[in-house]
Amino acid sequence: YAPPAPPAPVMAMEYRIAHAPLAQPATPPNTEKYAERDDNPVKRTLDEPVSTFSVDVDTGSYSNVRRMLREGQRPPADAVRAEEFINYFRYGHAAPTDRSRPFNVTTELAPAPWNAKRQLLMVGIKGYDVPKATLPPANLVFLLDTSGSMESPDKLPLLKQSFAQLVPQLRRQDRVSIVVYAGSAGLVLPPTPGDRHEEILAALDRLQAGGSTNGGDGIRLAYAMAKQGFVKEGVNRVILATDGDFNVGTVSQDALETMVADQRRSGIALTTLGFGTGNYNDALAEKLADVGDGNHAYIDTLQEGRKVLVDEMQSTLLTIARDVKIQVEFNPAVVSEYRLIGYEDRVRANADVASDK
Repeated sequence: YAPPAPPAPVMAMEYRIAHAPLAQPATPPNTEKYAERDDNPVKRTLDEPVSTFSVDVDTGSYSNVRRMLREGQRPPADAVRAEEFINYFRYGHAAPTDRSRPFNVTTELAPAPWNAKRQLLMVGIKGYDVPKATLPPANLVFLLDTSGSMESPDKLPLLKQSFAQLVPQLRRQDRVSIVVYAGSAGLVLPPTPGDRHEEILAALDRLQAGGSTNGGDGIRLAYAMAKQGFVKEGVNRVILATDGDFNVGTVSQDALETMVADQRRSGIALTTLGFGTGNYNDALAEKLADVGDGNHAYIDTLQEGRKVLVDEMQSTLLTIARDVKIQVEFNPAVVSEYRLIGYEDRVRANADVASDK
C-alpha cells in the first residue's frame, strides 16, 4: 500500500512591484550676479584730508536684500550697498527755494552706534523740487523683458501692474512707447500721447512671456523710438525692466555699456528696474544705469512699484545736474581719520573736482 502523496504546499506571499522613484523637478540654479566690492578703508586726515565721490540715487540694493530676507535667505555680501540702504528713505531735508541755488546741504553729527569713540557724520544733499504742473514734457520708452523666464508672478505680471500705476500720471504733452524683447525685439506701442491712457494700458495688458532674451536688439530699438519721439528741452528716457541677463545678441557687457553711454551723450538717459529671482543680474543693471545717467531700482512688491514709478518718478526723471561729485575736506586739527560709508564704486580722484565750475 502506497500512501497518497502529500498535497503540494500552498504559500501566500505578499509582494509589491518596484517602481522607480518619481523624479522631483530640479531646482534651477541661482545665477544672480553681483559686482564685488570691499569697504572703503580708513584714511589718516594728515595724509588725505579730502574725500571725493560721485552722488548716487539708486535704491535697488535695499529692496532686493529685503526680498531675500523675506524668503529666509542670507543675502550675499556684495548685494549689500550701504549708500542704497541709506538713500532708500526720505529724511525731510529742506529743499532750495529756487533754481538759483540748485542744492541745499544738511549735516548731522552723532556718536557711531557701533563704536562710542567714533562720530557718524551724515551729509544730506537736497536738490530743488519742480512742481508737477511745471514739469517739462517726458518722452518715455518702456523697454520690457518678455522672455520665458519672466512668466512667474513676481516678474512680468508684477511688471505690468507696476507700470499700469504710472499710466494715469501721464499728460497729453508726454510721449510713451513700449518695446519688448524676447527671441527678437518688437514694437508694441509707437510713440503715443501720454493722455491716451486706455490705449497704453491695453498695450501693457497684451504682453506675454516667451522666448530667450535678446536684450541688445531691444535696447537698439528702444533708443530708436526715443529718438523718434525726442522732446527738445524735455525728459528723454528709456526705462528698462528685466529679471536677468542678455543671453542672445549683444551679450558683451562692454558693448552694452558703450551703446548706453553713446546714447546718453545724445540726451537720452537709461533707468533700470529689476524684477524676480534666480537669474537677476544686479551688477549689469546697476552699471547700465550708471553709464546711462539714470537710476537703478528693484521692484519686489506692487507697493514698491508704486513708490518707484509713481511717488518718486518726478524726482528721478528730471535731471537738474549731471556728473555731480561731492568733495568733503576734514580739518586734521579736529579729525584724525575718517572712512566713507558706501559709494565704493563711486570714489573719484581729487583732481576730478579741480575746478569750482
